Amino acid sequence: MTVIPAYGRDYKSAKAVKADWQAGKDFIISDMSHPYDMKPVSKRDLQQEPYVLIRYDKLRKVTQA
Repeated sequence: MTVIPAYGRDYKSAKAVKADWQAGKDFIISDMSHPYDMKPVSKRDLQQEPYVLIRYDKLRKVTQA
């Protein structure tokens, strides 16, 4: 599953993205095959998800959560 930062946030480093993910900030599901595509989500909502990718830096880079 892929998520993107919510509320206009963007990040320049993977470290900053991971810090906000761990802090429980909201991200948006960006996965056409997911039934909740484009809905807000946080780390606690996806605890059962084994593999989460986060796009950042104007959606040009990807890191694993």
